[in-house]
Amino acid sequence: MEKDKLLTVAEYCEWRGISKASAAQERYLGKGPKFIKAGRSVRYRASDLTAWLDAQTRQQTGDRVAS
Repeated sequence: MEKDKLLTVAEYCEWRGISKASAAQERYLGKGPKFIKAGRSVRYRASDLTAWLDAQTRQQTGDRVAS
């Protein structure tokens, strides 16, 4: 994935394998990756998705996510 490519919500959801409703819930709760809001459009920067995914990496099930 190109580093600074902007993904649409549909592309992000396909990448994650989640529904658009789940993505909207993540944004509302602040639990997902950073996103860009331009007017009514939401976009995800590929580099932010990679950084978020890296932050989800664990060694054990008891490891916590850094907030």
